[in-house]
Amino acid sequence: MDKEVKLAAVRQLLIADESRRKDKEFVLTAVQQDGGALEYVDESLRTDKEVVLAAVQQEGVALMYADESLREDKEVVLAAVQQNGNVLEYVDESLREDKEVVLAAGLEP
Repeated sequence: MDKEVKLAAVRQLLIADESRRKDKEFVLTAVQQDGGALEYVDESLRTDKEVVLAAVQQEGVALMYADESLREDKEVVLAAVQQNGNVLEYVDESLREDKEVVLAAGLEP
């Protein structure tokens, strides 16, 4: 993905009014282009599994901005570590030693 497109998505969220940060369709488009844009979305959408999955599939590190409840969701965690194995530090403790998660992150169990 072109770096300028990613930056544009983040900029759009930064300058967006509160209603845009809560607009699921708008937010989905932004996080699909730049998962890190999850940092700027309304808290209510950081608990939305569809939004968070889209973000971590694009950029695993976006997991750090996800609601705690989704950091312990195995599907979300697997998507994040498959994209970037270095995100284990943001994974809920209950899954840090899960064999499937560890293997997906490219580590030895």
